[in-house]
Amino acid sequence: MKRKFNTLALAVIMVLTVPLSALADSIKIGFNAPLTGFAAADGNSARVGAELAVEQVNAAGGINGKQLELVVYDDQASPKESAPLAVRLITQDEVVAGISGSYSGATRAAATIYQESGVPYISAYAVHPDITRAGGFVFRTSFVGEVQGRAGAKLIGEMMGHKRVLIITLNNDFGKSLANGFKEKAAAFGIDILNEYEYSIKDREFGAIVSKVKNDQPDAIYASGYFFTAGPLVRQLRAAGIESPIIGQEGYDSQKFIEISGLDGEGVIITTSLDRDSSDAATRDFIQGFEAKAGYSADMVAASTHTALMVLADALGRASDHSASSIRDAIASANVTASTGQISFNDLGEVEKDVQVQIVKDGNWHHYAVISDRELLAPPTD
Repeated sequence: MKRKFNTLALAVIMVLTVPLSALADSIKIGFNAPLTGFAAADGNSARVGAELAVEQVNAAGGINGKQLELVVYDDQASPKESAPLAVRLITQDEVVAGISGSYSGATRAAATIYQESGVPYISAYAVHPDITRAGGFVFRTSFVGEVQGRAGAKLIGEMMGHKRVLIITLNNDFGKSLANGFKEKAAAFGIDILNEYEYSIKDREFGAIVSKVKNDQPDAIYASGYFFTAGPLVRQLRAAGIESPIIGQEGYDSQKFIEISGLDGEGVIITTSLDRDSSDAATRDFIQGFEAKAGYSADMVAASTHTALMVLADALGRASDHSASSIRDAIASANVTASTGQISFNDLGEVEKDVQVQIVKDGNWHHYAVISDRELLAPPTD
């Protein structure tokens, strides 16, 4: 009991500013994200993206005249934190639905609680396939890792024409799911996988892997990771004279990757959800609004969380009432134009949308391509 008390006592709770008179008649939405610890940069981007969405909805009149109220807790990207926080959000804060702005482990743990409680829950960007398998009240607005991995195989083998490819895999749910998807479709796009090397999320020195890569002499490198691992990895590969194209995924998708990798990051290509050069109004409004609010460039984490909130707001506006089952049914039937594209879900609650491809050019992320292959990008159905 003491452990649970300390967990909740350390939780960070934030409520978006709305008139006090409106709070009694507001619609509460739960939100968990890592605001402290190793993933704090992603968590805080997610929080700002969520806050921006709520502010925009409220400024437009809210949901049938009611204001949205965001209740935010710090889960430290830990299942041990996120599960009791989910219980508190549901039983004490009485949220109508929850949004995860966190990583896979924390999201999986919270998803189980929401499903067992019969309260809708949307994962913004966590990739593990078991998240939506928690049950029919759980949805995801970003790709599972396998889908993005398959897109990476098409990008490298068919669109870029590279055949001798090396895989560098972050040894966690995120990295392994990406690698699995890539390996699933590699042969179909004429790719010969030379080797696969794994590393830990704690690693920042990659000398042993770099030496092996240099010996393998690949045409291209498919490397999973987050900006705080990918930045050092890219720098060390380039410092060793390895010039092979490096293709990553949405974990790189932050201006912080560019800051860490410096000039060595130029030309790195990733699959992700956010197109910085999009002309779509929803994407442009998000990017401009986020940068004005946050004071730094928009990233995938913020865009995906903003999208999840907008999908939920749309569902709240269409639901016949604000019972959990009505909100759940409205989310399931979503067809929303959001900052990360056109969002709809299959029967498992998995998103169906295009994959964006970005490249580092002149110190910023820019459009490189878009992958719209519906068969290739089909999410799991069971």
